[in-house]
Amino acid sequence: MGIKLKEINAVVKDELKEYDAVFREILTSNVFLIDTVAKYLVRNKGKGLRPLLVILSAKLLGPPVRETYVVASIIELLHTASLVHDDVIDNANIRRGFPSINALWKNKIAILMGDYMLSKSLIGATMTGSLEVMQKLAIASKRLSKGELLQIEKARHLNVTEEDYFAIISDKTAALIGTASELGAITVSQKKEDHENLKNFGENLGIAFQIKDDLLDYYGHQKILGKPVGNDFRDKKITLPLIHSFKKASRKEISKIKRLLKKGVSQKDVDYIIRFVEEHDGIRYSEKKIDEYAQKAKNYIAGYPDSEIKTGLYKFVDFTINRSN
Repeated sequence: MGIKLKEINAVVKDELKEYDAVFREILTSNVFLIDTVAKYLVRNKGKGLRPLLVILSAKLLGPPVRETYVVASIIELLHTASLVHDDVIDNANIRRGFPSINALWKNKIAILMGDYMLSKSLIGATMTGSLEVMQKLAIASKRLSKGELLQIEKARHLNVTEEDYFAIISDKTAALIGTASELGAITVSQKKEDHENLKNFGENLGIAFQIKDDLLDYYGHQKILGKPVGNDFRDKKITLPLIHSFKKASRKEISKIKRLLKKGVSQKDVDYIIRFVEEHDGIRYSEKKIDEYAQKAKNYIAGYPDSEIKTGLYKFVDFTINRSN
């Protein structure tokens, strides 16, 4: 039996209630349409990993304060805004097993709702009164867009190297997870060393998280994942398992896979690509990289005194890399 998320949540149960109240307070408006869409998002929200990480990172160093919950809320708003925009870009109709915002309210409302949540996260940052928090959030926001744009550019030519891949996921995913743990630290500690340790913890965790996410596309199930398996192939996204397999394959095999991706893959093509990756060690190589980055993350907090919170952060890493969705 693996680690359950509720085990980790239990460590900061009261703090999560406080966060939930602040999040709803920041998100609420006096516009019926906004509140309707917001309620749908809250009802079908994900696991809340990023706010949980903010709170755990803060509590490792000291008792969380009002700013900790504001930061947890603005991180979740920025993350949700990026997902709403991603679904429009990808023409995705399913998100976490439920109809996406663009599927229910069409693209125009989805884009504007994403913009609203982005602006709310920036306003929330000003509520902390900290220029540093505002700057860190703005940089994370920029990196999110940069990572997505680089991924789109590389997908056009199907020429992603391993270096490109790590640059993409570092910006697309690790930036926000690193910022979550760093800002959590900033709300309770004035030590730059703490800020750096928690930032590096989150960045390495974020890389492990995204490799795992990409790997789930190879051996997941739609009912569990909440999205179709092989979706990355349909979107012409080349991720680490395939990149590594290309290094070991013949030019003829690589050309065939790229041809399939260009024309648009069928389920039969998806099965063929997965078999190709298994045969060329792409899955095992990716799993090895996940373990490497997870260990790097743990190393950044190893020097802190043993506590329930430190154990919770270690469990957070293990949950992230062993999850099935």
